[in-house]
Amino acid sequence: MEQGKRMAEKAPKKPKRKMSKEEIEKKKKIITRTFFSMIAIIVLVFVALIANDYIILDNNKKTNLVINNKNVTSNLKNDILIEDNIIYLSKSDIANFFDPYIYDEKETNQIITTYDKKIAAIGFEKNSITINGSEKNVYAHAMKKNDVEYLPISEMKDVYDIEIQNKENTKVITMDSLDKEQKRAIVSSNLPVKSSTNIIAKTVDRIKKGDSVIVVSSEKGYTRIRTENGKLGYVKSDKLENEYIVREEMKEEKQVEGKINLTWDYYSAYGSAPDRNGTSIDGVNVVSPAFFYLDENGKFRENIGEKGEAYIEWAHENGYKIWPMFSNAEAARKSLSITSNIMNSYEKRQKLIENIVDACVEYKIDGINVDFENMKQEDKDMYSRFIIELTPRLKEMGLVTSVDVTAPDGGETWSMCFDRHVIGKAADYIVFMAYDQYGVSSTKPGTTAGYDWVKLSLNKFLQTEEIESDKIILAVPFYTRVWTTDTNNKTTSKTVDMKNIDKVIPDGVEKEWNDELKQNYVEYTDNGNKKQVWIEDNDSLKAKISLITENHLAGVGSWQKGMESEDVWGMIKEVLEL
Repeated sequence: MEQGKRMAEKAPKKPKRKMSKEEIEKKKKIITRTFFSMIAIIVLVFVALIANDYIILDNNKKTNLVINNKNVTSNLKNDILIEDNIIYLSKSDIANFFDPYIYDEKETNQIITTYDKKIAAIGFEKNSITINGSEKNVYAHAMKKNDVEYLPISEMKDVYDIEIQNKENTKVITMDSLDKEQKRAIVSSNLPVKSSTNIIAKTVDRIKKGDSVIVVSSEKGYTRIRTENGKLGYVKSDKLENEYIVREEMKEEKQVEGKINLTWDYYSAYGSAPDRNGTSIDGVNVVSPAFFYLDENGKFRENIGEKGEAYIEWAHENGYKIWPMFSNAEAARKSLSITSNIMNSYEKRQKLIENIVDACVEYKIDGINVDFENMKQEDKDMYSRFIIELTPRLKEMGLVTSVDVTAPDGGETWSMCFDRHVIGKAADYIVFMAYDQYGVSSTKPGTTAGYDWVKLSLNKFLQTEEIESDKIILAVPFYTRVWTTDTNNKTTSKTVDMKNIDKVIPDGVEKEWNDELKQNYVEYTDNGNKKQVWIEDNDSLKAKISLITENHLAGVGSWQKGMESEDVWGMIKEVLEL
């Protein structure tokens, strides 16, 4: 057996027969015909699909949300709920799309939401909603489901100023802001709406000749549209005709065109408005008299009277807007808890806001300048809530909200009590009080407002706090301080008006320019005491005000009218090109 196996292994293999030339050519032709047949079939199928629009429509498995012609369904944190024809959106989704500052008010068990010109409160039991202080009945209330809070957004269209449509057949809900432009066009023939402008793209909807569609945008011969079914897609631009505007964009007009030049016209809560009749302030377009304040009991007070009414008349006759200052200085002087008590109560905040609104209506003023200082650091968020809730009420009447804040770095009750980012978002303007770098409480002598410090702080507003430049008003001082260090090395200071500084400095004392601070500096001895002055004059102010144009800020503020030298207004006007 082994021998037979070895013999088999040694047997020569039968050689393969070579194909003839005719057979090779025949095989090549078969392969070529098969290849081209397959290509032809693929092409025919592709053409058939395109020609006959055989691609299956994109059917929604769950309710889609389209806000201002953008499908935001993938960004939803929770599903949309529809119950008894009421559309509910979760609180977290409303925060994402409409109101980042929406919050639960524990005191009244309501959800408080603000948007543009509206502040609304809605509870979890009663079918009613309070909008800008007025209560109205609705068909639903807020609710909780699986520990998620939902708001009946279809009952809150007036709050968010939107139009809502529920396309039940395609499971699409559309929300359109009524202040945004809407364009439509007429379809000239029956055609599919594609998901993209690519050659191969799925069909998202079909439209017929004569249909009206919303025009979203145009690009390279294609137009992105929204169909009556709420679907977004592309058609060739030449298939649309008779484009027309249904709703024009409503742009908010600024109260002051160009740069703002605001000056505070301060007098104490016990004084009277100054008599400005027969005078004018060159280049100024906003004045802020000390009309309103919180008293030592936390009550809203006004200090206007006949002289204040005459002041209002004078301002308006000269074309100035009036944004009276509203201060908490009297309350803070007694106790920080007075302001804290109001800020931490929704009902007390609303009462204070109603007082402000009523005063604005009564005296026909143009805005409010909120100057709250010396507050508790832990009240930072609730002070922001006050600004968030005040701004819509004033905006509804066409009035401006401006808010004064200090430099980002400083003490708990002086600097850390402000959330500048939120205030900058909520208010019309945030006013950086760029002074008191070394203030009245300082035990070390120094400049009132060095250029380097102002620039560094301003960069923090713009970069760290991320505040839009055209919302920042840079406020500069019309005063300086004379610092005295006695023989016991004790330091005190005295505030001197800008207009009087040359009267204070003795003759023969030479001024030295500090290019880092952009200020003149003097030092001298008086009765054995060392005197130091970092001078605020036209040169120092001009350097700081130049930061406004360099950084495209909203404008300038000045503290305070009456302290300035006569030529300062001309300088400001020239730098800001007023």
